Parts: sequence; C-alpha cells; structure tokens
Amino acid sequence: MVLWTLSLATVIFLVAVKVYQKLTCGICKSSAHMVGKVVIVTGGNSGLGLETAKDLASRGARVILACRSVAKATAAVEKIVKDTGNTDVHFRQLDLTSLRSVREFCANIIKTEKRLDVLINNAGAGGLGNHVTSDGIHVGMQVNYFAPFLLTCLLVPLMKSSAPSRIINVSSMIHKYSVLDFENLNMEKYWSDYLVYANSKLFLILMTVELSDRLKGTGVTVNALHPGVSATNIFRNIPSEIIRNIVEKGIHFMFKSPWEASQTAIYLAVAPELRDVTGKYFIDCRECKPSKVSLDREHSERLWTESERLVKFSLKDS
Repeated sequence: MVLWTLSLATVIFLVAVKVYQKLTCGICKSSAHMVGKVVIVTGGNSGLGLETAKDLASRGARVILACRSVAKATAAVEKIVKDTGNTDVHFRQLDLTSLRSVREFCANIIKTEKRLDVLINNAGAGGLGNHVTSDGIHVGMQVNYFAPFLLTCLLVPLMKSSAPSRIINVSSMIHKYSVLDFENLNMEKYWSDYLVYANSKLFLILMTVELSDRLKGTGVTVNALHPGVSATNIFRNIPSEIIRNIVEKGIHFMFKSPWEASQTAIYLAVAPELRDVTGKYFIDCRECKPSKVSLDREHSERLWTESERLVKFSLKDS
C-alpha cells in the first residue's frame, strides 16, 4: 500500500511539473522578418541552436552555423534549407576548445561578411572532464565561457559597423548555484562538472552586464537568457551510458522540447521592442532578475580583466 501511494504521488508530481512547464513556457510571438540580416549561431547543428537557426532562416536571414563537426553541420544546413526554403544558410567550422580556431573563424567572418546583425553564443557542453586545452584553460570553462568571450570581442567591431545589432548569450538558471572564486576561475584549485557548468553560466551573465556597459551608445545590445531545461544533447559527454540515458530520457519527458527552449533566444534576436534593451536577463521571453552576484559591477569588471588575460586579448585592441 505504501509503495503504491508513493508511486501515485510520484506520477502526480511529474504530471504537475509537465503541466506547469507547458503553461509557463514563453513563445516568441513576433512576426518580424530578418531579410538582409546576417546571423551567427554557435552550436547551431542540433538542439535549441538548430531550432533557433531554422526560425531565423525562415524569416529570411543569412544564417551561419558555427560548429565543430563538419558532418553534423552539413546535415543541419541541408535540413534548414529543406524546411525553410532559404538557401542562404552556411557553415563555418569553429572549435571552441581551440582559441586559434576562434581567431581563424572570426578572421574569416570579418573577411567574407559585410555585416553581422545577430551573434548568438549558444554552444555549450557539460561532462567534458578535468583537463586543460592547448591554450592552458580548463576545457569546460573554455568551451562554455572563455572561447565565446574571445569570439564576441573579436566580432564586436563588425557588429558596431552593422548597428543596430544584437549579442545574445545563452546562460542558465544554474548560474545561481555557482561559486565565484577569482582564485579558481580556471578550476585549478577544485572542480566538478557541475561547478564548471554553473560557473561558466554565471560568467556569461557577468560578461553580458559588463559588455553592455562598454557598448553603450554604439547601437550594439547584449542580453542573456535561460532557455529552460531542454531535451537537447548537452549531456552527451557524460561517460556512463546508463546515467546519460536516464538523464536524457528524464529531461525529455519532464521539460521543454528544443523548439520550446529556442523561443527566448529567437525573441531576443527579432523582437522590435528589444532594440534598445541591453544588459538584461530573460526567461520564457520575459525579463527576469538573475542572481545578485551576477549583477555586481565590481565582479563583472574584474572578471572581464581576468578573461582578457586568459585569452590574451583586449577589446581596446580591436
């Protein structure tokens, strides 16, 4: 009897969570077109990145997928073209585990593109382990934050000349459970996969706040968002196949589809009413307050300085 009661309670709880998620899910209702606009979506070959890219392509944008895997990106381009009828969809290789790759990607974009209207820092990963890249940066911190930081800084000049333009950083509500330790930015003292993910998402918001201030008056806006927990392949790097399958199946049932998770990024990219909104954090297409730590200007300034040091680049040099 006790077991039956617990099972029933669990089912009721899961259904309630699912219903709540469906009722509160924000949907982008803007019909704004993107004809003549150039958009870059990192990690645009799968999950919410693919859904975001597909939506923007359907609005007429020139869409560039920035991805590591040639095969997956090629398949994504073909799917987007087939689904939207927009043939102006392209792939440029980008490996966030290599800052050299980031620099080469940006050099190519600056050389081949006359403008850049929207940059969506969507790519991210968990379960990458505890080792450093050839750049001497913790792999998870580099993929999720330091490489996107450098990418953004390198593309800012092109975005200034294309203004009004928008930078969109895909963060997470998990940033609220981070541990900000300036002596451990690169995970040299202690680490866990969870801490790497949480800290990197906090850093993206701090970057958003700081960059929005540095770009005031340029016509370039910067905003961050929590897409919601979604059934994407972000946990593909979990070593245990059993645990990975359990996590992915649970998320697939409980939370958002990739299409639902893409809605806030799309909203930030296209909504006319957000043209001058900058330095904010959104959930379900609504502005929300992130953690107090993420809004601390002293922290954002210091992180910016440390980030420039680690990636060996200063926005002042661009």
